[in-house]
Amino acid sequence: MSNTSLRVIARVAAKADRVEQVRAILMGVVEPTRREPGCLGYQLLQNQADPTDFTFIEEWASAAAELSHFATPHISSALRQLPGLLAAEPDVRRYTVLM
Repeated sequence: MSNTSLRVIARVAAKADRVEQVRAILMGVVEPTRREPGCLGYQLLQNQADPTDFTFIEEWASAAAELSHFATPHISSALRQLPGLLAAEPDVRRYTVLM
């Protein structure tokens, strides 16, 4: 049986003076995302040594489920709010589990 699930690591870097705003926006997408069809796991981490560094660790049932995630109202809203608050573009990497 092949594993069709998708793992995603998404890093978001807030501007130093916008950490609390970015944190609130990112935290606001966690629970709605966990209720999405095809979401198997969704965690938000904040780096202890660098509070501007946020990382999502995601597991999706399929690439299609992850793609649908970007069409949800909560993600669309977050993506509209984040420009100007981030130090760089988000770094999103998608992985297939080999073993």
